[in-house]
Amino acid sequence: MSDGTPSSVSNVTARHPLRIGDPAPDFQARTSQGEMRLADFRGKWLLFFSHPADFTPVCTSEFMALAREYPRFEAMGCALMGLSVDSLYSHLAWLEAIRTRFGVEVPFPVVEDPSMAVGHAYGMLSADAHDSATVRATYFIDPTGIVRAIIWYPMSVGRSVDELLRLLAALQRSADGDVMTPEGWRPGDDVLGPVPMTQAQMRDSDASGCWFYPTRPDHPPPRG
Repeated sequence: MSDGTPSSVSNVTARHPLRIGDPAPDFQARTSQGEMRLADFRGKWLLFFSHPADFTPVCTSEFMALAREYPRFEAMGCALMGLSVDSLYSHLAWLEAIRTRFGVEVPFPVVEDPSMAVGHAYGMLSADAHDSATVRATYFIDPTGIVRAIIWYPMSVGRSVDELLRLLAALQRSADGDVMTPEGWRPGDDVLGPVPMTQAQMRDSDASGCWFYPTRPDHPPPRG
């Protein structure tokens, strides 16, 4: 365990909100499961999310829901990691309170960010912010370390874990570019094929009889 020095962040060139397609900034920090780097999660998907503060009602509801659904994320090859400005000792006390009061064991690490170094690097906070009270950001990071989706919620609204799982499945299904997923897509639903790019392709298209809406039954490749 480190001596309590602030989290270190590397490979950051600007403090602005991350965009889809950006590399996720690497960092090293203390967590509830020991010292970790974001790069430790390369090779698998990562759901990296921030919460305003420990011992708060909405955050507690989210952590319990994420903990209960953790096996589903794990089965999809996705790790979870939380973050807030609270100290490591606050994280440990809060996670233990959740365990003893509600019988829920939180199986994923929670990063301390007292200097707000990570929050600034990810654009979770403005450059002159003095606290993280309004931060509830979620980043879907692919196995190569690229941000593939971002969801932001206000402080007063909890995230939907079901939607996080749905979005993860859609991102994984469309990752190789062979299909797209329509509104509300879930595994087993029809997918969308590539749109014709020439008149000849348009005329040859037989996708449900509508060239600009090429739906078809999904036949996903087996997971390697």
